[in-house]
Amino acid sequence: MPAHSLAACASRRTFLKRSASVLLVSGVGSSLLSACGGGLGDEQSDTPRLASVDNFRDVAGAAAGYPTVDGKKMRRGLFFRANVLTLSVADQTEMERLGIASVYDLRTPGEVERTADIVPRGAVSQTLDVLGVRDFTPPPFDSAAGATAFMESQARGYVTGAAQRANFGALLRQLADGTGPQLFHSNAGKDRAGWVAALLQSIANVPLDVIMQDYLLSNVYRAQAIRSMKETLRAQDGDALAAIQEPLLGVQESFLQAGFDQVQTSYGTMTRYLTDGLGVSEAAIESLRSRLVV
Repeated sequence: MPAHSLAACASRRTFLKRSASVLLVSGVGSSLLSACGGGLGDEQSDTPRLASVDNFRDVAGAAAGYPTVDGKKMRRGLFFRANVLTLSVADQTEMERLGIASVYDLRTPGEVERTADIVPRGAVSQTLDVLGVRDFTPPPFDSAAGATAFMESQARGYVTGAAQRANFGALLRQLADGTGPQLFHSNAGKDRAGWVAALLQSIANVPLDVIMQDYLLSNVYRAQAIRSMKETLRAQDGDALAAIQEPLLGVQESFLQAGFDQVQTSYGTMTRYLTDGLGVSEAAIESLRSRLVV
Protein backbone atom coordinates (compact mmCIF):
# COMPACT_ATOMS: atom_id res chain seq x y z
CA MET A 1 0.00 0.00 0.00
CA PRO A 2 1.42 3.45 -0.84
CA ALA A 3 2.79 5.53 2.04
CA HIS A 4 0.07 8.16 1.71
CA SER A 5 -2.63 5.45 1.90
CA LEU A 6 -1.02 3.98 5.02
CA ALA A 7 -0.97 7.42 6.57
CA ALA A 8 -4.63 7.93 5.72
CA CYS A 9 -5.52 4.59 7.31
CA ALA A 10 -3.55 5.49 10.42
CA SER A 11 -5.30 8.84 10.62
CA ARG A 12 -8.72 7.25 10.34
CA ARG A 13 -7.87 4.62 12.95
CA THR A 14 -6.63 7.34 15.31
CA PHE A 15 -9.86 9.28 14.84
CA LEU A 16 -11.88 6.13 15.49
CA LYS A 17 -10.01 5.45 18.72
CA ARG A 18 -10.35 9.06 19.87
CA SER A 19 -13.84 10.00 18.84
CA ALA A 20 -15.99 7.87 16.57
CA SER A 21 -17.75 6.19 19.48
CA VAL A 22 -19.70 7.68 22.32
CA LEU A 23 -18.85 5.07 24.93
CA LEU A 24 -15.69 3.58 23.45
CA VAL A 25 -14.19 1.11 25.90
CA SER A 26 -10.50 0.55 26.44
CA GLY A 27 -8.77 -2.51 25.07
CA VAL A 28 -10.35 -2.41 21.63
CA GLY A 29 -9.80 -5.61 19.71
CA SER A 30 -7.00 -5.09 17.23
CA SER A 31 -8.66 -7.31 14.63
CA LEU A 32 -11.37 -4.70 14.06
CA LEU A 33 -8.90 -1.85 13.71
CA SER A 34 -6.05 -3.52 11.85
CA ALA A 35 -7.33 -3.26 8.28
CA CYS A 36 -8.18 -0.20 6.28
CA GLY A 37 -10.92 -1.80 4.22
CA GLY A 38 -11.88 -5.45 4.09
CA GLY A 39 -14.65 -7.61 2.79
CA LEU A 40 -18.14 -6.24 3.30
CA GLY A 41 -21.02 -7.96 1.57
CA ASP A 42 -23.45 -6.00 -0.54
CA GLU A 43 -26.42 -8.18 0.29
CA GLN A 44 -28.76 -7.28 3.13
CA SER A 45 -30.38 -10.56 4.19
CA ASP A 46 -34.04 -10.25 5.20
CA THR A 47 -34.19 -6.65 4.00
CA PRO A 48 -36.03 -6.53 0.67
CA ARG A 49 -34.31 -5.04 -2.34
CA LEU A 50 -36.75 -2.52 -3.79
CA ALA A 51 -36.63 -1.92 -7.53
CA SER A 52 -38.41 1.44 -7.21
CA VAL A 53 -36.29 2.67 -4.27
CA ASP A 54 -32.90 1.27 -5.09
CA ASN A 55 -30.90 2.63 -2.10
CA PHE A 56 -33.26 1.27 0.56
CA ARG A 57 -31.36 -0.67 3.20
CA ASP A 58 -30.91 -1.38 6.89
CA VAL A 59 -28.55 0.97 8.72
CA ALA A 60 -27.33 -2.04 10.71
CA GLY A 61 -26.00 -3.76 7.59
CA ALA A 62 -26.00 -7.37 6.58
CA ALA A 63 -27.38 -10.58 8.07
CA ALA A 64 -26.02 -10.53 11.62
CA GLY A 65 -25.60 -6.76 11.86
CA TYR A 66 -22.39 -4.78 11.73
CA PRO A 67 -19.88 -5.59 14.52
CA THR A 68 -18.94 -2.94 17.07
CA VAL A 69 -15.51 -2.29 18.54
CA ASP A 70 -16.73 -3.43 21.97
CA GLY A 71 -17.81 -6.88 20.85
CA LYS A 72 -21.49 -6.24 20.14
CA LYS A 73 -23.52 -6.05 16.94
CA MET A 74 -25.92 -3.54 15.50
CA ARG A 75 -29.57 -4.41 15.87
CA ARG A 76 -31.31 -4.82 12.52
CA GLY A 77 -34.87 -3.95 11.57
CA LEU A 78 -35.13 -0.64 13.48
CA PHE A 79 -33.48 2.08 11.38
CA PHE A 80 -33.62 2.18 7.59
CA ARG A 81 -32.20 4.59 5.01
CA ALA A 82 -33.34 5.24 1.45
CA ASN A 83 -33.51 7.52 -1.53
CA VAL A 84 -36.75 9.29 -2.50
CA LEU A 85 -39.77 7.05 -1.92
CA THR A 86 -41.06 6.50 -5.45
CA LEU A 87 -42.62 3.24 -4.32
CA SER A 88 -44.30 0.86 -6.72
CA VAL A 89 -47.34 -0.99 -5.39
CA ALA A 90 -45.30 -4.14 -4.83
CA ASP A 91 -42.48 -2.28 -3.09
CA GLN A 92 -44.93 -0.36 -0.93
CA THR A 93 -46.29 -3.68 0.28
CA GLU A 94 -42.76 -4.92 0.98
CA MET A 95 -41.92 -1.79 2.98
CA GLU A 96 -45.18 -1.98 4.94
CA ARG A 97 -44.29 -5.54 5.90
CA LEU A 98 -41.39 -4.10 7.88
CA GLY A 99 -43.80 -2.07 10.02
CA ILE A 100 -42.15 1.31 9.45
CA ALA A 101 -43.76 3.79 11.84
CA SER A 102 -42.02 7.06 10.91
CA VAL A 103 -40.52 8.51 7.74
CA TYR A 104 -38.17 11.51 7.82
CA ASP A 105 -37.67 13.30 4.49
CA LEU A 106 -34.38 15.24 4.54
CA ARG A 107 -34.87 16.98 1.19
CA THR A 108 -35.37 20.64 0.36
CA PRO A 109 -38.84 22.02 -0.44
CA GLY A 110 -37.91 22.20 -4.13
CA GLU A 111 -36.90 18.55 -4.22
CA VAL A 112 -40.10 17.55 -2.43
CA GLU A 113 -42.21 19.51 -4.93
CA ARG A 114 -40.54 17.80 -7.89
CA THR A 115 -40.96 14.28 -6.53
CA ALA A 116 -43.43 13.61 -3.75
CA ASP A 117 -42.95 10.64 -1.45
CA ILE A 118 -45.24 7.64 -1.52
CA VAL A 119 -45.32 6.91 2.20
CA PRO A 120 -45.98 3.39 3.50
CA ARG A 121 -49.48 3.05 4.89
CA GLY A 122 -49.50 3.44 8.65
CA ALA A 123 -46.34 5.56 8.73
CA VAL A 124 -46.18 9.18 9.89
CA SER A 125 -44.10 11.41 7.61
CA GLN A 126 -42.13 14.52 8.52
CA THR A 127 -39.91 16.79 6.41
CA LEU A 128 -36.63 18.09 7.83
CA ASP A 129 -34.84 20.30 5.30
CA VAL A 130 -31.37 19.63 6.65
CA LEU A 131 -29.72 22.00 4.16
CA GLY A 132 -31.98 24.89 5.15
CA VAL A 133 -32.37 26.12 1.57
CA ARG A 134 -35.28 26.41 -0.84
CA ASP A 135 -33.72 24.05 -3.36
CA PHE A 136 -30.49 22.20 -4.03
CA THR A 137 -28.83 22.79 -7.39
CA PRO A 138 -25.08 22.19 -7.76
CA PRO A 139 -23.22 25.02 -9.49
CA PRO A 140 -21.42 24.53 -12.83
CA PHE A 141 -17.92 23.09 -12.64
CA ASP A 142 -14.83 23.40 -14.83
CA SER A 143 -13.45 20.00 -13.87
CA ALA A 144 -14.25 16.73 -12.12
CA ALA A 145 -11.89 17.85 -9.37
CA GLY A 146 -14.10 20.88 -8.85
CA ALA A 147 -17.18 18.67 -8.56
CA THR A 148 -15.36 16.45 -6.07
CA ALA A 149 -14.33 19.47 -4.01
CA PHE A 150 -17.95 20.64 -3.98
CA MET A 151 -19.16 17.32 -2.60
CA GLU A 152 -16.46 17.40 0.07
CA SER A 153 -17.51 20.94 1.01
CA GLN A 154 -21.11 19.75 1.35
CA ALA A 155 -19.97 17.08 3.81
CA ARG A 156 -18.01 19.65 5.81
CA GLY A 157 -21.12 21.83 5.84
CA TYR A 158 -22.99 19.06 7.65
CA VAL A 159 -20.66 19.83 10.56
CA THR A 160 -20.28 23.61 10.30
CA GLY A 161 -23.62 24.84 8.90
CA ALA A 162 -26.19 26.16 11.37
CA ALA A 163 -29.21 24.77 9.50
CA GLN A 164 -27.51 21.42 9.00
CA ARG A 165 -26.60 21.10 12.66
CA ALA A 166 -30.07 22.14 13.83
CA ASN A 167 -31.88 19.70 11.57
CA PHE A 168 -29.52 16.75 11.92
CA GLY A 169 -29.78 17.25 15.69
CA ALA A 170 -33.57 17.36 15.52
CA LEU A 171 -33.58 14.15 13.51
CA LEU A 172 -31.34 12.28 15.96
CA ARG A 173 -33.46 13.41 18.90
CA GLN A 174 -36.62 12.19 17.18
CA LEU A 175 -35.01 8.89 16.24
CA ALA A 176 -34.04 8.47 19.90
CA ASP A 177 -37.59 9.18 21.09
CA GLY A 178 -39.39 7.29 18.33
CA THR A 179 -41.04 3.92 18.61
CA GLY A 180 -41.08 1.17 16.03
CA PRO A 181 -38.94 0.95 12.88
CA GLN A 182 -37.98 4.35 11.46
CA LEU A 183 -36.79 5.43 8.03
CA PHE A 184 -34.93 8.53 6.89
CA HIS A 185 -34.12 9.46 3.32
CA SER A 186 -32.70 12.11 1.04
CA ASN A 187 -32.90 12.44 -2.73
CA ALA A 188 -30.41 9.78 -3.81
CA GLY A 189 -30.01 8.39 -0.29
CA LYS A 190 -26.25 8.75 -0.45
CA ASP A 191 -25.14 12.11 0.99
CA ARG A 192 -27.51 13.50 3.63
CA ALA A 193 -28.89 10.05 4.44
CA GLY A 194 -25.37 8.65 4.25
CA TRP A 195 -24.19 11.14 6.88
CA VAL A 196 -27.04 10.23 9.26
CA ALA A 197 -26.29 6.53 8.82
CA ALA A 198 -22.61 7.19 9.58
CA LEU A 199 -23.56 9.08 12.75
CA LEU A 200 -25.82 6.26 13.95
CA GLN A 201 -23.12 3.69 13.22
CA SER A 202 -20.59 5.84 15.09
CA ILE A 203 -22.92 6.01 18.10
CA ALA A 204 -23.16 2.21 17.94
CA ASN A 205 -19.31 1.99 18.04
CA VAL A 206 -19.00 0.47 14.56
CA PRO A 207 -15.37 0.65 13.31
CA LEU A 208 -14.80 3.61 11.01
CA ASP A 209 -13.53 1.40 8.19
CA VAL A 210 -16.84 -0.50 8.23
CA ILE A 211 -18.77 2.77 8.33
CA MET A 212 -16.83 3.88 5.26
CA GLN A 213 -17.55 0.67 3.38
CA ASP A 214 -21.24 0.92 4.19
CA TYR A 215 -21.22 4.51 2.92
CA LEU A 216 -19.65 3.38 -0.36
CA LEU A 217 -22.36 0.73 -0.86
CA SER A 218 -24.54 3.48 -2.37
CA ASN A 219 -22.42 2.99 -5.50
CA VAL A 220 -23.43 -0.68 -5.51
CA TYR A 221 -27.12 -0.23 -4.77
CA ARG A 222 -27.47 2.62 -7.25
CA ALA A 223 -25.18 1.20 -9.93
CA GLN A 224 -27.93 0.92 -12.55
CA ALA A 225 -29.24 4.42 -11.82
CA ILE A 226 -25.72 5.85 -11.97
CA ARG A 227 -25.12 4.19 -15.35
CA SER A 228 -28.41 5.57 -16.64
CA MET A 229 -27.59 9.10 -15.45
CA LYS A 230 -24.16 8.92 -17.08
CA GLU A 231 -25.71 7.88 -20.38
CA THR A 232 -28.22 10.73 -20.18
CA LEU A 233 -25.50 13.26 -19.43
CA ARG A 234 -23.39 12.02 -22.35
CA ALA A 235 -26.35 12.25 -24.70
CA GLN A 236 -27.29 15.75 -23.53
CA ASP A 237 -23.92 17.38 -22.88
CA GLY A 238 -21.25 15.21 -24.49
CA ASP A 239 -18.55 13.05 -22.97
CA ALA A 240 -16.37 15.87 -21.62
CA LEU A 241 -19.08 17.63 -19.62
CA ALA A 242 -20.51 14.32 -18.45
CA ALA A 243 -17.11 13.34 -17.06
CA ILE A 244 -16.94 16.62 -15.13
CA GLN A 245 -20.29 15.96 -13.46
CA GLU A 246 -19.64 12.29 -12.72
CA PRO A 247 -18.50 12.82 -9.08
CA LEU A 248 -22.00 14.13 -8.29
CA LEU A 249 -23.65 10.84 -9.21
CA GLY A 250 -22.16 8.53 -6.60
CA VAL A 251 -20.07 8.69 -3.45
CA GLN A 252 -16.35 8.70 -2.84
CA GLU A 253 -14.36 7.94 0.29
CA SER A 254 -13.13 11.53 0.38
CA PHE A 255 -16.69 12.85 0.80
CA LEU A 256 -17.36 11.07 4.09
CA GLN A 257 -13.78 11.54 5.22
CA ALA A 258 -14.17 15.30 4.74
CA GLY A 259 -17.11 15.25 7.15
CA PHE A 260 -15.25 13.22 9.76
CA ASP A 261 -12.17 15.40 9.38
CA GLN A 262 -14.33 18.48 9.97
CA VAL A 263 -15.77 16.89 13.11
CA GLN A 264 -12.24 16.44 14.40
CA THR A 265 -11.23 19.98 13.43
CA SER A 266 -14.31 21.71 14.81
CA TYR A 267 -15.11 19.59 17.86
CA GLY A 268 -12.21 17.24 18.52
CA THR A 269 -14.45 14.24 19.16
CA MET A 270 -17.63 12.77 17.74
CA THR A 271 -19.24 13.02 21.17
CA ARG A 272 -18.70 16.77 21.31
CA TYR A 273 -20.06 17.18 17.79
CA LEU A 274 -23.21 15.31 18.80
CA THR A 275 -23.71 17.17 22.07
CA ASP A 276 -22.28 20.65 21.43
CA GLY A 277 -22.77 20.82 17.66
CA LEU A 278 -26.09 19.04 17.19
CA GLY A 279 -27.58 19.64 20.63
CA VAL A 280 -28.23 15.96 21.30
CA SER A 281 -28.20 15.19 25.01
CA GLU A 282 -26.10 12.42 26.48
CA ALA A 283 -29.35 10.73 27.53
CA ALA A 284 -30.61 10.78 23.93
CA ILE A 285 -27.29 9.41 22.69
CA GLU A 286 -27.47 6.60 25.22
CA SER A 287 -31.08 5.92 24.24
CA LEU A 288 -30.02 5.65 20.61
CA ARG A 289 -27.11 3.41 21.45
CA SER A 290 -29.26 1.08 23.52
CA ARG A 291 -31.59 0.70 20.54
CA LEU A 292 -28.78 0.40 18.02
CA VAL A 293 -26.83 -2.47 19.55
CA VAL A 294 -27.57 -5.91 20.83
